Amino acid sequence: MLDIRLVSAEKDKVVATMPIGPHHRQQVGYLHGGISVVLAESLASLGTVLNIDANRQMAFGLEINANHLRPKRDGQLTGVATPIHRGRTTHVWDIKISDEDDKLICVSRCTVAVVDRPPDNGNPFEQKLPSFG
Repeated sequence: MLDIRLVSAEKDKVVATMPIGPHHRQQVGYLHGGISVVLAESLASLGTVLNIDANRQMAFGLEINANHLRPKRDGQLTGVATPIHRGRTTHVWDIKISDEDDKLICVSRCTVAVVDRPPDNGNPFEQKLPSFG
């Protein structure tokens, strides 16, 4: 749906691209700020997963901020995430989103929680949902 394409994924750097199309724009035709935030958190979350034992732990976005530095109507975005802190229970990532001319569009910082998987492996999609009616 958002056309995020992974370019590279390593423990110290995650890179992805995303074209700006009609479904990425807000009502007056510019890149919606929430789209930049989705790209930023996706990169930070993947980076965290690469740095933990995914068989024992899970990563969840805990906090994110974003500064939208310049408007953009179309073209290509590239997001680059690098770790600032990799602790036992949280990771903090710096994400820079630039356009095809290397102009900075958005800078973001994302904190990702690292939690232990429950004994049942913690995958809610493998479990029957409770009935509320």
